[in-house]
Amino acid sequence: MKPCISVVVPCYNEEEALPAVVQALQTQTDDLFTEEATLELILVNDGSSDRTLSVMKELASQYPWIIYLSFSRNFGKEAAMLAGLSYASGTYVTIMDADLQDPPSLLPEMFHLLESGVCDSVAARRVTRKGEPLLRSFFARRFYTVISRLSQVEIADGARDYRLMTRPVVDAVLSLAERNRFIKGIFGWIGFRTRWLEFENQDRIAGETKWSFWGLLHYAIDGIVNFSEVPLSLASWLGFFLTILSLIVVLFIVIRRLLFGDPVAGWASTVCIITFIGGVQLFCLGIIGKYLAKTYVEVKHRPHYIIAETNRRLPDREG
Repeated sequence: MKPCISVVVPCYNEEEALPAVVQALQTQTDDLFTEEATLELILVNDGSSDRTLSVMKELASQYPWIIYLSFSRNFGKEAAMLAGLSYASGTYVTIMDADLQDPPSLLPEMFHLLESGVCDSVAARRVTRKGEPLLRSFFARRFYTVISRLSQVEIADGARDYRLMTRPVVDAVLSLAERNRFIKGIFGWIGFRTRWLEFENQDRIAGETKWSFWGLLHYAIDGIVNFSEVPLSLASWLGFFLTILSLIVVLFIVIRRLLFGDPVAGWASTVCIITFIGGVQLFCLGIIGKYLAKTYVEVKHRPHYIIAETNRRLPDREG
């Protein structure tokens, strides 16, 4: 019996790209899905405001191997990936962006590497960022450097969500039930043998990116907070350092008072010191507040997503 490959595609306003995704999977991997494996395509509609859901239904009516899931609202890409992985029934499972910046042509090589048993997952990594804005590319590279140093998980520069995984790897990802998810960090945390495939940056097949600079910045901060306690340690050490510094300043003031009396001091330096200390305190409180907010979200135990419509009802698959 041929193994099945489940391809999970999160979609947010991707009506133009979806037909191209199906065509690319058929044409670029025709030999693979004809001779060696079967295909299961899971399209996840993450609360799109265009005709994405309608296009999904049209494609599902034409191809029996297409499953669509439609959320009740926009829950985010992390929730869409989790839903797709939860519904995937294949022997091997991969996550692929709808813009085809994750080339389907890599799937045959990924499949053969997993079939050979040399690894448990095959992940794709961009070696160039040609076509990206320079500012975005610069900050993306700095993010991978920072999170690799601050956290205990290894995240390669240019790593994509695109990877083909064996069933044990998928089950391990699904076993992590936290609400604050950062899939790249999860892949690094669970371990398993991973083989990296490098590829050149690909242009979007249609539409525009849904990620703004500030959205990516927020995503990066969430990734650091989810997989590192270093910011909390930084706040603690900063508080300790300022406490020692303040004791030194107090000692200096007392000695000066005893030796020279109480000369009138300028108010500017006092205001600067108070402003600086207040800013540091607010900064540290902000770090602590970020972790508390994450804890608040976790303890509510709300579902990751709510499925409003699908063409395949599976038991016990809610997020």
